[in-house]
Amino acid sequence: MPMRSLLFAPANHARRAEKALSLPADAVILDLEDAVAVSEKEAARADAVAACALPRRGRLFIRVNALSTPWALADLLAVVRPGLDGIVLPKVEGAEEMATAEWLLAALERDAGLPAGRLELLPIIETARGMQALDAIARAARRARRVAFGAADFNMDMGLSWTREEAELAPWRAQCVLASRAAGLEAPVDTVWTALKDAEGFAASLERARVLGFGGKLCIHPDQVEPANRAFSPSDAQLEHARRVVAAFAEAEARGLASISLDGAFVDYPVAEAARRVLAQAGPTG
Repeated sequence: MPMRSLLFAPANHARRAEKALSLPADAVILDLEDAVAVSEKEAARADAVAACALPRRGRLFIRVNALSTPWALADLLAVVRPGLDGIVLPKVEGAEEMATAEWLLAALERDAGLPAGRLELLPIIETARGMQALDAIARAARRARRVAFGAADFNMDMGLSWTREEAELAPWRAQCVLASRAAGLEAPVDTVWTALKDAEGFAASLERARVLGFGGKLCIHPDQVEPANRAFSPSDAQLEHARRVVAAFAEAEARGLASISLDGAFVDYPVAEAARRVLAQAGPTG
């Protein structure tokens, strides 16, 4: 299931949450963390639960507060209900946090009458400690299919300046992709883009993430959803080329060949596998 666009909406703002759920985002994340003032955190839980019953086009996640905060446990106790697809866990800094969250979700699923393993867990890596422990976090994941990178808090923690070109993020993005692949997870989700009026900058950020191996983008505005969906979907030309590569290589294999030339380019097993992955991105219609 693709996760190209994950759109945040404040859990305590019913109109914005309803609008987000009506958009073609692959997932909507109702936020109990940064988007909700401390004075509103308790009341926002009921708003998040109510939103689980609203019509929606994609999957529904709720971002709870970090396990290190006083609100996390009450958040989880309140929101694990039918209608929810997953929990976003911010500021994860170690494998032990993943184990704690997994244990809690398993118990809460049972209490809510949900099938075991129903809820996905999406950890966000947002600190130096989290990045340093990313390999262990990824290996410890059981119900997490992917990780996400949160550059805003990460840059603050590291003392980095977040530039329009994002060169300072390149090594950390690469680390997210490497750790995900090594642990057998799906492609990670890239950080938000905060310059809402800079559409060109957002497009460039999407492309940087795509070529590094990310599979999707955290979005903070409805206008970011469609560009993210396009950026992380293969184009018609890419799909057609991938079909031709897969078909030609299958024919070559049947003749006992392990490499061929197609349109002047070398095709072997790795190239054919890359083409199959392109088709897999498009789903059953690919």
